[in-house]
Amino acid sequence: MSKEDLDQLRADYKKATDEWVQTIRAEEELATPDHSMIAWEKWDAAHFKEHDAHLKATEKREAYKDELRRLNYGI
Repeated sequence: MSKEDLDQLRADYKKATDEWVQTIRAEEELATPDHSMIAWEKWDAAHFKEHDAHLKATEKREAYKDELRRLNYGI
């Protein structure tokens, strides 16, 4: 794998992580003093988006780590 390919894997991981952080902040903003069911449902929906973004960031991290492992250790 070329340096450019590794750079792309790292960039993909960074982008996914940045998106994950954004979803965390969006979820956090919905934890408001509004105790209505509508507010709770929006907060809950934001949590599911955060969860999906976390999974994506983890997948990108593992892809990058796998290539680094293969490059550095041959496994």
